Amino acid sequence: MNAGTAISAAAGPDAAMALSTAQSMQLGKPLPVAGNDAKLHQTAQDFEAVFLSQVFQSMTAGLEADPVFGGGNAETVIRSMLYDQYGKEMAKSGGVGIASSVYREVLRMQEARQ
Repeated sequence: MNAGTAISAAAGPDAAMALSTAQSMQLGKPLPVAGNDAKLHQTAQDFEAVFLSQVFQSMTAGLEADPVFGGGNAETVIRSMLYDQYGKEMAKSGGVGIASSVYREVLRMQEARQ
């Protein structure tokens, strides 16, 4: 019996959900989101996607164009779009944890206002 099973058995489904959410936040996995928080979660995920896209562009900034494709403006545009897609897919599949952190911090700031 692992810790999650022991907590679920002892405290019920609410504790299991809290544990699941906590584990998701630690591992950078997407959070279970419902209701009005879905828009906030999507915004946080979009932020992470843009950040990751910029990281990919920075990583390859010094690389020269592949002579097979000829380089030029078209290759620059295609690479930019490719890095945007890489960022979106990484963020959608859990990313590196930035979306979870942004989501938690924005919620914390909203709660502090109330």
